[in-house]
Amino acid sequence: MHRYKSIFAVQYDITYKEILSDIVKGPLLHIDETKVKVGGISGYVWILTNIDSVYYLYKSTREADFLKELLKNSKGVLISDFYSGYDSIECPQQKCLIHFIRDLNNDLAKNPFNYEFKQIIICFWRLLRELIETINKHGLKQRYLNKHKMDVKNFFSTILGNDFTSDLAIQYQKRIRKNRYKLFTFMDYDEIPWNNNNAEHAIKHLARYRRNVDGLFSAKGIEEYLILLTIYQTCNYKGLNFLKFLLSGEKNIFRYFDKQYRF
Repeated sequence: MHRYKSIFAVQYDITYKEILSDIVKGPLLHIDETKVKVGGISGYVWILTNIDSVYYLYKSTREADFLKELLKNSKGVLISDFYSGYDSIECPQQKCLIHFIRDLNNDLAKNPFNYEFKQIIICFWRLLRELIETINKHGLKQRYLNKHKMDVKNFFSTILGNDFTSDLAIQYQKRIRKNRYKLFTFMDYDEIPWNNNNAEHAIKHLARYRRNVDGLFSAKGIEEYLILLTIYQTCNYKGLNFLKFLLSGEKNIFRYFDKQYRF
């Protein structure tokens, strides 16, 4: 089986690269990373995904400099968490608001009597609640979200113009200022999510596999595995049977998809 895995990884490397190219050219790109052990040493698997394709890539460190070259042709919106490594990528960015909410909740649990911090939470929640109500009613459509532009402007004016004294409130004020143009980017586009759930979902299959083999990977082994996992998960996202795709002899997964769903 290990030998077959290596053979398939070589044969379908072209498919692997085509999936990356398709994601990079698209209107949105979710990105995340997760730690793995290769030969007992920690490395990182990077996940890039859109609505119907997934790409996995192994790197020995968490340094994100390689993304500048990898995503240099990307014109879509990059959706990520708040890891600073993504900040230097030159494209529109949307920070995951669910990550932001988690951080707010965690810090509130630790600081339940911080009045200034509660003010920030209340302002943010009021704004987000109105946005979600519009999204639930009309979907992620720019023309409907435009009516909240003044609400967003008022939110920033309130938070950034406040003279907070508590360290926690000041910390969040700085964080909001730093990400001012990345918190509500989704409002300027159609069908751009405000969270990074797609990338987190794509990590789950790898996380289950990692529980059994973490530390047993070799560098070559994990690279081969990620090529096949990329194709397997993309088949799943597209509603295709992975085994049937391999047996078809087709290397272009997008052409195969068109043949299967041609009307």
